[in-house]
Amino acid sequence: MADWNQQIIDEFRENGGTVATMGFGRGLVLVHHYGAKSGTERVNPLATIRESGSAWLITASAAGADTNPDWYHNLLAHPEVSIETPDDGTVEVRAEELVGAERDAAFERFKRLSDGFRQYEERTSRVIPVFRLARR
Repeated sequence: MADWNQQIIDEFRENGGTVATMGFGRGLVLVHHYGAKSGTERVNPLATIRESGSAWLITASAAGADTNPDWYHNLLAHPEVSIETPDDGTVEVRAEELVGAERDAAFERFKRLSDGFRQYEERTSRVIPVFRLARR
């Protein structure tokens, strides 16, 4: 997975935020976060929905795995992170996990974006988390 992530990160950076691989286009952000225990900086390319001029949504789908991805725990432990965006460069943000109806509405937006998110939801019994990344 790390090699695949690095390939996507490299393509994002080389093409000003556009990623042709798997048809991502300009629909990704690179989330810079810190290990919950180690404090080590990590970067993950994640599908995003631009919620407003100052907020982005991301989802911890993990392709429908039964457990949340490691970065999910990192954002809970260290919510002040930065993202690289296709249109705004690097932005300092605060991650907030959405809950209840707000989370459900946000995840519906991801399912409309791509059938893959619907399939991920069908593969797992967990509620797939959604975060808002708000400019700070």
